Amino acid sequence: MLVKDRMTPKPTTITPDTTFPEAFRLMREKRVRHLPVVDEEGKLVGVVARTDLLHASPSAATTFSVFEVNYLLANLHVREVMSSPPITVSEDDPLEEAAQVMVEKKIGCLPVMRDGMLVGVITETDIFETFVEILGGEEASLRVTVQVPDVRGELARLAEVIARLGGNICSVAAFRGEDPQYRYITFRLEGVDEETLLPVLKTEVEEIVHVCCVA
Repeated sequence: MLVKDRMTPKPTTITPDTTFPEAFRLMREKRVRHLPVVDEEGKLVGVVARTDLLHASPSAATTFSVFEVNYLLANLHVREVMSSPPITVSEDDPLEEAAQVMVEKKIGCLPVMRDGMLVGVITETDIFETFVEILGGEEASLRVTVQVPDVRGELARLAEVIARLGGNICSVAAFRGEDPQYRYITFRLEGVDEETLLPVLKTEVEEIVHVCCVA
């Protein structure tokens, strides 16, 4: 899955001269937490997050009057609080690469580029929703997590076992555990019940870690 499959296209943008109140208003109106910042030629020059605006606001302990605070904020511009230069991804990058960048850089949004131009944004919410979808499998009626040796062909072997029992894999995800010799694999299945699957699966895996029926 690529970034372009999950990004929000044609995002709302602001300029470096956008004021604090206007940026906040747009975030509330559009229900977003990040806004790309573009110059007069439409070139991406930064990103401003809701947290950037909040950190720029005077604290509750300020000695300024409410009128002074409002004046200061009205004259605060995005260029003073935005992150620049922005960290970006290409629309053709794998989604997991975008997720890795967000984790490493501790950011919640990445502008998405095509030939040097902004075409979308991908957020941590988009990544999380994709993760939920991968493990969701709306058609599935059974969710099983197993521990298996981290060897080549193990997933294919288990898929064959499930298929022989009449099961259909709606989604699958593999995770590393604390012991590098093993992996955890989570299946969402349909077409096979727990009573049929588990006795066979117990002989094929290191451990059945978790089983639940999905409503």
